[in-house]
Amino acid sequence: MIKKAQSLLILFMAVVSTEAICLESYKIQSPDNKILVDFRLTPLGEPVYSISYSGVTVLKQSRLGLVRSDGDFSTHLSLSAVSDVQLVRDSYQLLHGKRVRCIYSGNKRTFYLKNPKAQTLKIIFQVSDDGVAFRYHFPEKTTAKVRIYRESTSYHFDPAAKAFLQPCADARMQWCYSSPSYEEYYNLDIPVGVVAPNAAGWVLPALFNYGKYWICLSEAGVDTNNCGSRLGQFSPDGEYTVQYPQPQESKSGGPALPESTLPWLSPWRIVALADNLAGLVESTLETDLAAPAKYDVSSWLEPGLASWSWVILKDDSTVYDVQRRYIDFSAAMNWRYCLIDAQWDTQIGYEKIKQLADYAKTKNVKILLWYNSAGDWNTTPQTPRNKLLTRELRRAEFQKLHDYGIGGIKVDFFGGDGQSMMTYYMDILQDAAQYELAVNFHGSTFPRGWQRTFPNLIGMEAIRGEEYVTFGQFFADNQASHCTVIPFTRNLFDPMDFTPVNFSGIPNVQRRTTNGFELALSVLFTCGIQHIAETPGGMAAQPDYIKEYMRTVPVIWDDVQFIDGFPGKYVVLARKQANRWYIAGINGENSPRPLALDLSVLAVSGEGVLMTDSADAKEVVQQAVDCSRPIKLVLSPQGGFVIRTD
Repeated sequence: MIKKAQSLLILFMAVVSTEAICLESYKIQSPDNKILVDFRLTPLGEPVYSISYSGVTVLKQSRLGLVRSDGDFSTHLSLSAVSDVQLVRDSYQLLHGKRVRCIYSGNKRTFYLKNPKAQTLKIIFQVSDDGVAFRYHFPEKTTAKVRIYRESTSYHFDPAAKAFLQPCADARMQWCYSSPSYEEYYNLDIPVGVVAPNAAGWVLPALFNYGKYWICLSEAGVDTNNCGSRLGQFSPDGEYTVQYPQPQESKSGGPALPESTLPWLSPWRIVALADNLAGLVESTLETDLAAPAKYDVSSWLEPGLASWSWVILKDDSTVYDVQRRYIDFSAAMNWRYCLIDAQWDTQIGYEKIKQLADYAKTKNVKILLWYNSAGDWNTTPQTPRNKLLTRELRRAEFQKLHDYGIGGIKVDFFGGDGQSMMTYYMDILQDAAQYELAVNFHGSTFPRGWQRTFPNLIGMEAIRGEEYVTFGQFFADNQASHCTVIPFTRNLFDPMDFTPVNFSGIPNVQRRTTNGFELALSVLFTCGIQHIAETPGGMAAQPDYIKEYMRTVPVIWDDVQFIDGFPGKYVVLARKQANRWYIAGINGENSPRPLALDLSVLAVSGEGVLMTDSADAKEVVQQAVDCSRPIKLVLSPQGGFVIRTD
């Protein structure tokens, strides 16, 4: 009896000891000690974490883990080891973006877990001063592929938090089955927990506000072994889960869900975090965590501006004579590129495209050509189509373009975020680089830091851009507010081909934004090749100082600083190139907005030039301003301004 009691006591102590180990929490702090991650296992062996900033919990207990085809890594796990905290440093240079020279510093800690089958999962955390990142790693080696069915990863917000989210369109449900393509309006300042209108959920990047704290959820490090992800349709109690693509989001029957031999690394799950909007806007966390560049393109790829006829003139403009005029337009504006859009293969033809490329070369302009990515995943009719589906087809086409002297390609109408579709993006990028071609994706997903890994990626659409304004009055009516959200969401980390700046108007649509607003977009939005929506005649009608400004506005920036704003209402940003600052702002509302700009944070002095709307908002006027003193101005309804320092 005594021996039995002793045995029961030993068993009880073992259970208590195991439970104590499971319930023990482990912490990782940012280098400045403001951000704190708390990791532990629940009594059921579920990995969980929470995040606080300066002692305030900004993410409540949230779930970790995933389910693999041959094992469950979301529950009944045991913790076998925990690494020491290691400082990780990195510095790198981008070809273009809001800050081309970037420095990263974060504290790293790895948790080693085992499931009841003794299979191993590593959860790796890195915490920097601007946020938290974590990823999953299966370190074991296999020759057979495994599939990742789902993630348990969640982000649990306080019910008082608000969200700024873009719904994701369900796969193959829109025009010619071409969705999803990240081209919806954002739902602004909504309570967390609101159900997404579609089963596909909410797209990334996703913006949240809790008191003075701003959080952006995103991901980086998506490679050929991964799919892209989003947030799930349902978020009870403000807990959002990572959701994988729908089954139709694949290329020619390839996988939608991740499948790979082991070892396998998940993408980084990113929680960018700051106690003000400035800290968020000035972060480079997504590219900090992206894989380093696979190749060097600096000897042949030059960021710049491009003319583009289709956005205003549509399909009938894709003819030889019009495109020659647009090449002349680029040359007159000192722009490096001219984009020739869909149907060029039938309305111009390869032989005359070569003639246009030869002519453009005499003007120091490079041509970009449009392609339809589509195979069997949608029915979009625009051509050239089916030219890029296989490596053999791509390389033959790219060789021809290289021989012609073409500068790059715009590839449109992709089919979602499945693993096979993500692989298709990366295959195009790598093959294009071998033939010295820049790449711009449209009808697409968002980049997730790919511009660092594949430096010939100069932009992706993934936004309801300027072309929508040309589609109808409804879109023009919503343009101003929409644009004030984008610097905090879609364009926060990644290049975005919005195709901004139209001064002269749009056929059959009453543009609501002022010319000052349009001018400001050239600074507020970033893209490696910024396609300008204005026509040659429309630009010719502008004052000389506007034309001169548009000849010289940069697309490469050394720094960015947030000045003022709130998503959905207004935004003012400052971007620096060399020793000159460009300060731009827009008003997304229908009433005037007074501003008092203190530029002392930029360490500028002396005179600058202010370009803003006239009192009647019918034109842009220019005046000198003293940048060493507070600058007061009133933005017109849906108006804007640019200040350029000397």
